[in-house]
Amino acid sequence: MTGTTLLLRAYDEQLRTDAETPSAVSVIRHGPLRLARFGGGWGFVTYRDLGGADADEIARLVTEVLTHYRADTGIERVEWKTRGHDHAPGLHEALVGNGFVPDEPESIMVGDAAVLIAETPLPEGVTLRRVTEEPDVRAMSAMQNDAFGEPASERTADALLRRLALGDGVELWVAEAGGRMVGAGRLEPAAGSDFAGIWGGATLEQWRGRGIYRALTAARARSALACGKTLIHSDSTEYSRPILERAGLVKVSTTTPYVWRR
Repeated sequence: MTGTTLLLRAYDEQLRTDAETPSAVSVIRHGPLRLARFGGGWGFVTYRDLGGADADEIARLVTEVLTHYRADTGIERVEWKTRGHDHAPGLHEALVGNGFVPDEPESIMVGDAAVLIAETPLPEGVTLRRVTEEPDVRAMSAMQNDAFGEPASERTADALLRRLALGDGVELWVAEAGGRMVGAGRLEPAAGSDFAGIWGGATLEQWRGRGIYRALTAARARSALACGKTLIHSDSTEYSRPILERAGLVKVSTTTPYVWRR
């Protein structure tokens, strides 16, 4: 059994459980599926596997899930998280046929936290710190919106503040230059597992290619090890995947979110 196979098994067995939805308002089971509801009108569908369902059974599940979320008038959008290594005949067709739109696929990156902790020199005048206070969290969120080319929104900041209030171990890290945030990312230890996730890595365009993303990754990996998490996982775009591969993480599969909006 290869190292990649072992890492994928650990990902499937340890993360595709309650560890995947720690901040959900509610989670219910529907057959093999886990249907979560988060604050801000967000529904989320995930699962360990589809239990060998055929195309007809999967089409029925998709219809039932959409009926469930449509009945909740507080839900504005639903994300169905797919993985490239799952046996899921007809799932793409069923989702698209019910109004779900696929986003760009991302790489599922997994590996030892220890390989990420090498010291990385920062550009002169750039410093890293962990943030916890509301003004900093809102500034971080606004910077990420800017870096990702997304419209300004308070929704992400509100969600992050709810996570901090839960005290479930989530950490927010930023890079600053001249009193301005220029990079950011968060760490999410997964309860009951060996894993911590690194998410939301963003660097302003004019600061990219200078080691800031890599340094933020190392800082989060060191913190993960300090709280007993030996494995790191991340869903990575084609911007971050090469950086994480060079650092030692391995692509074990892909994930594509399908999103329905009311």
